[in-house]
Amino acid sequence: MTKRHVELPPEAREAIDEAIAYVDRRLTEEEPAVAVRELLVDLFGDRERYERHRAGDTLDPVSRARIRSYDPRNVLTETEQWAEQDPSALAESKCLRYLWETFDRSPLAANQAFALPFRQTVADHLFAEAGDGLRLFGGIKIQCGHNIEMGDNTVVHNDVLLDDRGELVIGDRVSIADRSHLHSHGHDVVDQTVVTNYRTVIEDDVRLGYGSMVSAGCRIGENAMVGASAMVRGDVPAHHIAVGSPAKGIRVKPGWESVAEEPGPLENNAAGRRLEHELPPDLEPYDEFGRTLSPPDARGDD
Repeated sequence: MTKRHVELPPEAREAIDEAIAYVDRRLTEEEPAVAVRELLVDLFGDRERYERHRAGDTLDPVSRARIRSYDPRNVLTETEQWAEQDPSALAESKCLRYLWETFDRSPLAANQAFALPFRQTVADHLFAEAGDGLRLFGGIKIQCGHNIEMGDNTVVHNDVLLDDRGELVIGDRVSIADRSHLHSHGHDVVDQTVVTNYRTVIEDDVRLGYGSMVSAGCRIGENAMVGASAMVRGDVPAHHIAVGSPAKGIRVKPGWESVAEEPGPLENNAAGRRLEHELPPDLEPYDEFGRTLSPPDARGDD
């Protein structure tokens, strides 16, 4: 895609650079929950009401609940209920992930000149590894955050799911189109509460088309391309173009034929990327569905 280079007025650029440096400094120097609380108060222009609340002024019930919700310690997220995750790792990543998601609802999220460096800064603190020159757009859903490794100059477009309940490794110069889903965990087909986590790998220079889905434990090889709406259930070899549901390799990118495998069905190697985990010994399991898990043959039903 050919693009035009556009510059902001110098005073606007200076104000944004100063604000991003301020965000980075607070996330670096302060307790995560405190930094996130204060940043959200300012992002939503609620400083005056927030200070009134802290001074003991009476607010209406909805405003009081909103003010309290700027502090991620007062927020419940789905992720912290996942029993196989390390609670200490989740405690910090929860705060940063809450900042990430809530920022998308703020007025500044519409200004790419602010939003892109803001998300880069949060990723620097949240991800296990965040490369330089990331372009991370709005509506990206992150499951944990601290299980993501992302290389340099990668672009993740709008409304993408980055499921790092297992591990998600994304290389350099990767392009992930809008509404794509990258998974790193799966559920047992009978007992949905049984979760298996995997390491899902997207290698350098990969392109994932609009609405594509990569299943847990897959590897997309270097310079490969996955077509729009494709459902990947196996490994895509380097330099291949894979399309369909389930996806299969249909051809090799022109010019890479001499170094690529022959196109065809995708081999599923997810078992080799399975991540083992142990549940806490004192865990009291919670089954939100309460389904019957024993099939008729096991129950002796007629």
